[in-house]
Amino acid sequence: MSVQAQVILTPLPVGMSIPAGTLRAEMESRRATGRRFDVREAIGLAVPLCTQLHELHAQGRTMFVHPSCLGYDAGGALQLIEELAHTPPLLPRDRACLAPEERKGSEGDARASVFAVGAILYELLTNGSVGPGMRRPADVVPDLPPALETVLGKSLVADPKHRPADLAALAQALYQIAPAASEQPPSADTSHLDGDGDFEVDINLSMMPPNGHGEEARVPSAPSLPKIQAVTGDGPFAVAIPVNQPPRLRGDDPTRKLADLKAALESDPRPRYVVIKDGMDHGPFSSVELLQQVASGSFTGEQVLRDTFSGEERAIQDWEEFAPFAEQAKLNRDIVQEKRALDAVVSAEKQGTQYKALLGMALMGVILAAGAGWWYRERSHKERELAVQGATDRVAIEVDAGLGSAKAARPGGGARPSGGGSYPTLGGGMSCEAAQARYVEEYKMGNNGPADLTAGAYGNVLNRGTYLNACGVPSTMEVSVCAAVQNGRAVGVTVTTSPSNPGIASCISGQIRGMSFPSHPRLDVARTTFSSK
Repeated sequence: MSVQAQVILTPLPVGMSIPAGTLRAEMESRRATGRRFDVREAIGLAVPLCTQLHELHAQGRTMFVHPSCLGYDAGGALQLIEELAHTPPLLPRDRACLAPEERKGSEGDARASVFAVGAILYELLTNGSVGPGMRRPADVVPDLPPALETVLGKSLVADPKHRPADLAALAQALYQIAPAASEQPPSADTSHLDGDGDFEVDINLSMMPPNGHGEEARVPSAPSLPKIQAVTGDGPFAVAIPVNQPPRLRGDDPTRKLADLKAALESDPRPRYVVIKDGMDHGPFSSVELLQQVASGSFTGEQVLRDTFSGEERAIQDWEEFAPFAEQAKLNRDIVQEKRALDAVVSAEKQGTQYKALLGMALMGVILAAGAGWWYRERSHKERELAVQGATDRVAIEVDAGLGSAKAARPGGGARPSGGGSYPTLGGGMSCEAAQARYVEEYKMGNNGPADLTAGAYGNVLNRGTYLNACGVPSTMEVSVCAAVQNGRAVGVTVTTSPSNPGIASCISGQIRGMSFPSHPRLDVARTTFSSK
């Protein structure tokens, strides 16, 4: 894992100062330039520190042990700064060095100092802090002695009931890894790091991820030849055009950092994280499962996350290791919400456009209906005028008929000669009754001629009723028609409606007068009635 990815695990808060001349100041100075303590330097500082802390705890004293309360003496060895060792540290990297039982504010005993020495030694070697996303030291320092990683694993057991408490044994075990790195500590039994009659160290509870989940060793490969996409020219002047390679991500690229941090978190497969949501505990989850839940939106940055190994409990967005993923998930949700809001606006605008189109069509329909109504009124008005004129003509005819002389009738209203025999020929424009009366009077002059047609021949024409549609007859109206027909046309028509409607009656009368009937010189009368009943 790159140094840059380790740095983002426990950033230094803005506004907090580092005590000058302390181990923390030296560690941060090296971190800024990408340097680490080598194995000899780290063990050379840790062994005398273990001896000093063993003597202090033997006196029954308790304290907080972290890099900001450790200074250098004249010989370069670490010394505990008493006035700083009795106050809980504020810097995140210093707090990461405290044993889990100390993080609630109580000073630790020898068992807590074993954890602190292991955490300080881990940070000296890797520049990373103990906690979620930490890597096994051998994954960061390839030439790390396996025995040193084993000692660190025992020191960093989270549960104090399964953590060794013998600082002298810890000093002896570290000295045996690099005897030339420091002075020999007092003799001690290193088996105490595995437990005694009262307890047994459970390495599975160590803060370090279990072995076998780190990065596999990679064998350096020979530089690959550039890929060729085309060749221009021929012979000795041919030029190869290489394929454009995608740019590699730099170590300080945010995407690269996030990928490295994700890989570090997922290196520990143990279920150790519990999320408190809606007053209930959810989990425990492994790092992979937790990141999936955060990415899916099941958990948000405001919800509380508890590390069951260290006992720490705070909002997800306050964990340096998980905050970037919570922020990324929130950003993705905001993008989705913005897209949904945009889609809603587009949909509303589309519906508004459709509404406007429908409104325009409705207005157009109203205009057309108004125009049709105007046309119908004008047409009805003209028909009424024609009906009045036709009624006036009919009255005139009936008056002339009352004179009793076909010869005195006005043209179009009296008898006219016809080549169809001695039957009187009537003019049009009369009512049905008037036509009958006129014909009876004129018929007295003669009764010879061709055979008469049946009344059904005329009635069939009237019974079709298609002429009613042209006059807009309502389905509830009853219409009675009497037509006096001669020579194939209606010379007299009477129409009555119930309820009474002179306009419709006049319209129907006009339609019948324009119809064609079977032709015969004798006057025939046909009657029909249309009713909804």
